[in-house]
Amino acid sequence: MSNLIQKYNVPGPRYTSYPTVPYWNEAAFTVERYKESLKKSFLESNTEEGISLYIHLPFCESLCTFCGCNKRITKRHEVESPYIAAVLEEWDMYVKMLEKRPVIKEIHLGGGTPTFFSPANLRILLDGLFEKADRAEETDFSFEGHPNNTKQEHLQLLYDLGFRRVSYGVQDYNFEVQRAIHRFQPFVNVKNATDGAREIGYTSVGHDLIFGLPFQTVEHIKATIEKTKELMPDRIAFYSYAHVPWIKGNGQRGFKEEDLPTADVKREMYEIGKQMLADAGYVEIGMDHFALKSDTLYKSMENKKLHRNFMGYTSSKTKVMIGLGVSAISDSWTGFAQNVKTIEEYYEMLEKGELPLYRGHILTDEDETVRRHILNIMCNLETSWKDDRMKFAELPEVLMNLKEMEADGLLEFGKEELIVNESGRPFVRNICMAFDVLLQRSKPETQLFSMTI
Repeated sequence: MSNLIQKYNVPGPRYTSYPTVPYWNEAAFTVERYKESLKKSFLESNTEEGISLYIHLPFCESLCTFCGCNKRITKRHEVESPYIAAVLEEWDMYVKMLEKRPVIKEIHLGGGTPTFFSPANLRILLDGLFEKADRAEETDFSFEGHPNNTKQEHLQLLYDLGFRRVSYGVQDYNFEVQRAIHRFQPFVNVKNATDGAREIGYTSVGHDLIFGLPFQTVEHIKATIEKTKELMPDRIAFYSYAHVPWIKGNGQRGFKEEDLPTADVKREMYEIGKQMLADAGYVEIGMDHFALKSDTLYKSMENKKLHRNFMGYTSSKTKVMIGLGVSAISDSWTGFAQNVKTIEEYYEMLEKGELPLYRGHILTDEDETVRRHILNIMCNLETSWKDDRMKFAELPEVLMNLKEMEADGLLEFGKEELIVNESGRPFVRNICMAFDVLLQRSKPETQLFSMTI
């Protein structure tokens, strides 16, 4: 395994989209083309499957140095009301453009720290959304909560509005690691937040754990997972720390490179953590995710309905995902569009009556074909090219390049399909990279992504 780690530990995308953001063709993108693609997909799918909403709530009271998200650090809570007003204004622009009342199937509140906002302001936000939209018969509403500031009032309000899933960022329970990443939260806070959600009736409580953090050891991982088993969250995201300070700036410069575990140690952390979770009854879902068999994520995997998008793994798919708020990304299924990244620009464009978009990509036929393969691998650990719609010009070359991974025991070929082996799970990103023709053609001189291991 050590030799394979050294061989395949290269920079690579996490594939929450294809094409990945660095390879969007921004020169061919226009807001009007994106609007056309959004309207078309919306009219085709809204009635039967509804739409998804991702709402980015960027404020945090303190900076976590491991975080790669778009955030604004402040303790001034008067920023809440104008931001919510702006998000609702953006939503109003989409509703008017779509010319038909949206049916909302999925909502995810991400950040930042969504529970930075008061329960009263979150109610204003969500009531404002549903003034101009209907709920689907079956919904999947979720939010990210900080164990230190998620109150029972937050949980009760969001439950009353239809939320049934919450995920808490835990990362690691060791104090030295918490100090390095500037994320202090004792176990009792996580326990209170977890128990509080379950007492109200949430059906899925998730914990996010990270391996590869500064000063983290294998023993820290063992101790953190033992603590996690005391609470038995329904889902666990157990993923590798993405160290990309050249992209994310000073936020990830709170420690030295030598303070990070080596690739071999990180792989040991993953393998030990994975085994401990399996022993506790968790099933590995796709890449980096684990769930109890009672959770909808597991059931979606079993039914081959697992999906992956900018919100990560989801238990259902909608063609249309609208991103609201600063830096949020929207997906029309045939196009992507991202909002501006600063709050000041966001407010300025809305004041002008413009959708606050600054870049995007319209998918080509080849993009759509390659995306199908990557989604198949990421969600189902297999893909096939039996029918013509799964074939593209460079497929023979891709399959030839994958022969080396077959020789390394990471995957198996059938006549016109491949299946990722159990030993290939840690290298799913690498397998997808072989299909990523835009990545293979470019071979960038600068590092755009975190290491795969």
